This record gives sequence, C-alpha cells and structure tokens, in this order.
Amino acid sequence: MSAMVEIEDISKAAIRLRGQLLDTPFVESRTLSDIVGAQVFLKFENLQFTASFKERGACNKLVDLAASGVRGVIAMSAGNHAQGVAYHAQRLGLRALIVMPRFTPSVKVERTRGFGAEVVLHGDTLEAARAHAYELAEREGLSFVHPYDDEAIIAGQGTIALEMLDVVPDLDALVIAVGGGGLISGMAVAARARRPGIEIVGVQTSRFPAMVNAVQGTHHPQGASTIAEGIAVGTPGVLTQAIVKSLVDDLLLVDEGDIEQAVLMLLEIEKTVVEGAGAVGLAALLRHPERFRGKRVGLVLCGGNIDPLLLAAIIERGMVRAGRLARVRVSARDVPGSLARITATVAEAGANIDEVHHQRAFTMLAAQNVDVELVLQTRGRPHLASVLDALHAAGFAAEEQR
Repeated sequence: MSAMVEIEDISKAAIRLRGQLLDTPFVESRTLSDIVGAQVFLKFENLQFTASFKERGACNKLVDLAASGVRGVIAMSAGNHAQGVAYHAQRLGLRALIVMPRFTPSVKVERTRGFGAEVVLHGDTLEAARAHAYELAEREGLSFVHPYDDEAIIAGQGTIALEMLDVVPDLDALVIAVGGGGLISGMAVAARARRPGIEIVGVQTSRFPAMVNAVQGTHHPQGASTIAEGIAVGTPGVLTQAIVKSLVDDLLLVDEGDIEQAVLMLLEIEKTVVEGAGAVGLAALLRHPERFRGKRVGLVLCGGNIDPLLLAAIIERGMVRAGRLARVRVSARDVPGSLARITATVAEAGANIDEVHHQRAFTMLAAQNVDVELVLQTRGRPHLASVLDALHAAGFAAEEQR
C-alpha cells in the first residue's frame, strides 16, 4: 500500500466488512433540515454493535493482522476505538489488551471489558496512555493498533462515505467530526474518488483544535476537557494530517454549548442517543447555518457512547435554556397560608413544581417576610412569563433566578 490511502483500499475494505457489521441507515431529517435551512442527511453509525464507526477500521485492520498470524493486539483509546478493537479481536480469536487514560467514562471501560478485552487504566492524558501502550506492546509481544494513524484503519472508516454516496449520490457536502483525523481522511479519499466536486468540511471542538492548528497554521489554545471526549486529541496523525491538507476544503470549530444543543436536538427530534463527538457535525450546521444553506449535507452520527449522567445533565441544562425548567424566587409575608397561596397560584397557571425551598434566615428581607424559591416545570418561556404574571397579580413579588 502506498503512503497515502487509495480508493482501491477503501473498496477492498468495503468488501471485507460486508456482513461483519451493520449497514447503518442514511436518511434525511426533515425537521433538522427545516431548522438549519439545508437538506440534512444523517448516517446512524451510533447504531453499530459497539455504538460507533470505529468498528470499521478495527475490523479491517484486525482481519489483516489475523491473516498474518498475529496472536494478540494492543490499543490505546478513551473508548470507541477500544470497543471496536476488543469486539473484533474477540470475534477473530485474538487476545486484546486496551490501555485507557484514567479519566475515561466508566461506561466505556465496562463495555470494553464486556467485549472480552483486558483493560489497563494509565495516565491522565491520551499521550501518557499511548506511551504506556507502546511499552506494553514491546514487553508482551502484541501488535499495536493505532486509533487513526494507520492505512488499514483509515480505509475501514472511509467505507462510510461509499455507503452514504450509494444512497444519496448527489450530496453537496460532508460535515465530519475530526479528532485524530482517521474518519475524515478515509471519507475524504472515498468521496473525492466518487464525487470529485463534493465539499468536505471537518469539525473540531474549540477546546481541542489540534488539526485546525496543524493544517491552518493557527495557534488556538487547547483546553483540558470537553463533552466531546471522543475527539479530544492533542496531536493529529501524520498520515491523516497529510490527507486532510490535500483533500479537505475547510475545518470549523464549535463550542461546548453548540455540542450540547446538538446532542439534545438529536435526542428530541430524531429519538437517537449521540455522544458529544457524534453531534459536532450538527453543531457546525447550527453554528454556521449560512455556510450550508440550501445544500444537501451528509452528517455522520459517529458514536452513541455517552455517560448517562452526562446525558441527564445535558437534558436538564437544555430544559433550563428553553425555560422549560426555571428557578423563581417569590417574596411573601410570613403568615400562615401564604405558601399554600403561592403553590395554588402556580398550579392555576398550569406549571408544575419540581422543588420548593422555603427560606427564613438567609434573606435580606424584613423579619416578617419570607423568600420562597421554586423550581418550576413549564412549557417554555412564554408560559413561564404567564406564571410570573399570575404571581404578580396575586400580590407576590416574583422574579426568575438565572
């Protein structure tokens, strides 16, 4: 194989993967299309057995290794690559050792163990985990399977673009999450060969802009954490960087809030659970709608392994932003029955009370007054305004607490 991945490599990978994993749906989302003003098609890679596209590259690479007589493999990953390698190693009868950073979400650690791999937690960063994995590979005589900087991995990931263009041959643009660059590299090679004029746009979180900095020569600072931990990569691949430079049209950055909103929209509108990294394509359309207006855009929902507690927090924060969950402070005279009147007023206005905090001591009000803090469930901002109006009409001082 040449230093660069060719379309032949991806076509071969597609044949090899047939029947080994799910041919995931690629369908239009009419609601999202209306919201962003582009025709949006979603590739549901979060429906793969290990809930991510990483199975493609892992399967392609491991079939190669098994054929060459390798007995065991080692990988370094914060999650999805680990699960892909573990699952396909188990299927092919290979020993799998996975090194993960200590901060890895427990759901990913447990699922990786569930696919029969030995898991070693080491280091606070991907880089520390990677160095340890190389040491263990030497010591234990295992083949290292890189998450993105490997021709067979890149070729496996590229099969997604072939499947998308089989279904919608006239796509105008692909918007693809970028961490180390394995996914976008493979997809760019495949898409350029099939449809040379297609626009290929990569998306990174502004907290981990390594590929953007490397390709565009910028110096965006790097953050410490992101809800898109699947693309929290500090150094892009060597192979992938070269492919991105030559084949990708543009790289965009999105913020944490954009990603949260995208996760929530996919949950509410598409009824599908997507992790942060899997939602950055939609986040880019929300952040830069004018850039894609009127185009046929393909997005990859590349993973669905999100910690349930993080998902719960995202849902709750989204409800707060939409005014469907609101904190209201009501001041009243401290006399019997005033709390009952407040709750009755709220009930008549059609809101539900989630929490009540009745505060006497920690208040700046006069001693005969009381602060009541309510957390309310409402239908949204207009409904919240009508609840506040009802409280005012009943003679209470009430305001939303941001």
